[in-house]
Amino acid sequence: MTNIIYDVSFPKLGLNFKINPIAFDFGNINIRWYGVIIAIGFLTGFLYVNSRSKKFGVTNSNLLDFIIWPTFLGIIFARIYYVIFYPGDFYIKNPEKIFMINEGGIAIYGAIFGGIVGILLISKIKKENTLKILDLLSFGVIIGQYIGRWGNFVNQEAFGSKTDFILGMASQSTNFVAVHPCFLYESVGCFLIFLAMHFYSLNKKVREKSGNIFALYLLFYSVLRFFIESLRTDSLMLPFTFIKISQLISVLGILIAIIIIDKNHKKR
Repeated sequence: MTNIIYDVSFPKLGLNFKINPIAFDFGNINIRWYGVIIAIGFLTGFLYVNSRSKKFGVTNSNLLDFIIWPTFLGIIFARIYYVIFYPGDFYIKNPEKIFMINEGGIAIYGAIFGGIVGILLISKIKKENTLKILDLLSFGVIIGQYIGRWGNFVNQEAFGSKTDFILGMASQSTNFVAVHPCFLYESVGCFLIFLAMHFYSLNKKVREKSGNIFALYLLFYSVLRFFIESLRTDSLMLPFTFIKISQLISVLGILIAIIIIDKNHKKR
C-alpha cells in the first residue's frame, strides 16, 4: 500500500492535522497506526475484563481460554466477512491481498460472529454458562470498538456523505469536501454504551441474570450501527441488492437482544 501523509481538517472547528498512517519503520517492515490502535484497544479491553472476571464468577485460567480462541476466530471471521462482501472482484483478481490484514479491511460484525462461535465452543468444553461469558466479554468488545475506530481515522476511512455539520471532516480521501466522520460518531457512541453497561452491571442482581449485559450491548450497538450505516458511503452491500449488510445484521441483532431480554424478564 502506498503511504500517504493525510492533510485532515475539521473546517468549522478550525482544526488541521497531518497524519502519517505509518507508526514505525523496521527496515522494510512498516508498522501502521491502524494495527497499533487495534492492539491498544485489545489490551485495554482485556485489562478491564480481567479486573471484573471474579465478579462474574470466571477464573483467570478460564478467562484466557475465552479470550484467546474467540479473538483468533474473530479476526479470521472479520476478514472473511470483509472479503466476501467487498464489492466487485478485487479479491478474486488479487487473491494475495486476502491475507494483507495489516492494510485494513476487517468488519466488526464478522469479528463479533467469530467471537461468539469461539465462546460457544469453549463454553461447551469448559462447561460454562455461555451467556455469562458473553456478558463479561461484551465489555472487552465495546472497549475495543470505541478505541479501535480511531484506526479508521488514521487510515482516513469509514466516513460518510457530504455535510455542513460542525463536525464535518475533510482530507485527500474526501477530495477535501467536508463529510460525516462516522468513525468518530461510532467511537463516541460505543464509549457511551460502555458507560451504560458498566454502571448497569454494578448491580449484583443484573450480573446474576445471565444475558442481560450482552443483550444491552447487542441492542444499543445494533441501533447505533444501523443509523451510522445510513450515513456511510463505503458500506458493504448484500450481493445483488441495495441492502447494506450491516443494517440487515443490525436488525437481527436487535431482535436477538429483545428475545434475550424477554426470556430473562419471564424467568424473573
